Amino acid sequence: MKPLNKNKGLLAALSLLGILSAGQLQAQTVPADSTRATLERLITSTNPEDKAVLNEKLQKLAKANTEQEMDMAINYYWRLKQNKISDSLVVAQVTKFPTGSRARSQAASEIINTLKTPQAKEAAYKIWLKKFPPVGSGEELIAYDYIVSSIANDYAKEKNTAKAIEYANKLQAEFWKGNGYGGLAQVFYSTGDLANAAVYYKKAIDSTKPFFEGKMGDGNAAKFSASGYLGMCSTYAGVLVEQKKYKEALAYAEIAINNSKVPSPKINFQYAKILMLLNRNEEAYAKLEEAVKSGKANDEMSETFKKLYIKVKGSEAGFDTYKTEIRNGIIANLQQKLNKEMVKTTAADFTLTDLQGNKVNLASLKGKVVILDFWATWCAPCKASFPAMQMAVNKYKSDPNVVFLFIHTWEKTETAVKDADDYIKSQKYTFQVLMDLKDEATKVNKVVGDYKVKGIPAKFVIDPQGNIRFSLMGFDGSNEAAVDEISMMIDMAKKG
Repeated sequence: MKPLNKNKGLLAALSLLGILSAGQLQAQTVPADSTRATLERLITSTNPEDKAVLNEKLQKLAKANTEQEMDMAINYYWRLKQNKISDSLVVAQVTKFPTGSRARSQAASEIINTLKTPQAKEAAYKIWLKKFPPVGSGEELIAYDYIVSSIANDYAKEKNTAKAIEYANKLQAEFWKGNGYGGLAQVFYSTGDLANAAVYYKKAIDSTKPFFEGKMGDGNAAKFSASGYLGMCSTYAGVLVEQKKYKEALAYAEIAINNSKVPSPKINFQYAKILMLLNRNEEAYAKLEEAVKSGKANDEMSETFKKLYIKVKGSEAGFDTYKTEIRNGIIANLQQKLNKEMVKTTAADFTLTDLQGNKVNLASLKGKVVILDFWATWCAPCKASFPAMQMAVNKYKSDPNVVFLFIHTWEKTETAVKDADDYIKSQKYTFQVLMDLKDEATKVNKVVGDYKVKGIPAKFVIDPQGNIRFSLMGFDGSNEAAVDEISMMIDMAKKG
């Protein structure tokens, strides 16, 4: 998971669409192709003369009289990790173009993130709207939609349904309506309003379906909208199950399962549970068997599979033998997979401080297998993987040649060390946690950048010679499967 601020829905959309720049919110700009091509060539060049030319061109763009050109300078300074210059240009740009796209987006962000009630947001929104009347269409309307979505969601949290719906009806960008409706549906669901949750999940599905079917083109905006369709179908199916509308739920679960490019154990499990509710146990068994054989079934799936086995087979006889066969098959498939994924690249050295104030240097650990786990306290998948990682730590606690280092990064608060320490202690984990804090000069987390991490959790297995042999992102499946995978990686890394 890439670190996002409170604007995570908007930021995710903007990032995908190419609208996000230097960590700021702004409208999309389309620089001249020739200028962009020149800058791309210069920024990738190692020639000192090209570097000088690049610097000259960026200085010129920074003083330009169009917001578009200043955006280019901001973007490229940010890519060069010259964050102080990039940040100063952002300030200058807002001053120079007080009604421009960046000023508009910053003002929108201020409303969303600093005001605590929907009433306050609504009042500020009306003032903001007079200063920044809607212009353009499609992607250019995203800032407007994000504010009204925030107001709608906040009213829904207060159970003011009428006002929530009023603001949901103000959504304008067709490609983003699914995201807006889906977010409101989630809030309705969290407050116990199942009826309105169902209504707005359905609206989200209906608005994203044309994009999923390719009827709205193949641009980034269309792809963004289409990407949410199957997830919405799956979630809506779950809501319909709670409403005891099992046949209708099955139809939407089938859409999700039949159109997923990569088999999903979670979607299989949902589909199987609906089939069970319809007393179609043999079909449910077949579908859940696929999830179990994938090696990514969690504990609940495994327990349900055993219950289905007994129902379909008539008894528990033979289950343990079959379970062992499945596990052996999973291990064999995992070995083949890791044989293909094994790499050999030099691991970037680092020196970081742990929660006890001790300095830890990677180079000093040569001769050992080192497992790096990049995480953050705000990262739910990171924390979901920790029970399995604790099992792995326990498994190798007596092996002096295996070291686990949990690197906290991409902090969002000023108290990152305390936050990390408090969380680890609260869960009674026995992890050695290192802090990859932002560099005071560059304002970047250096180590996670050196490892080119795009999202967390991110894990790396480093061999005794200091080479990265495996990397893996995210977490799903059972703790047992996760321990199997990390254990096999460690054993293979030991052999070099």
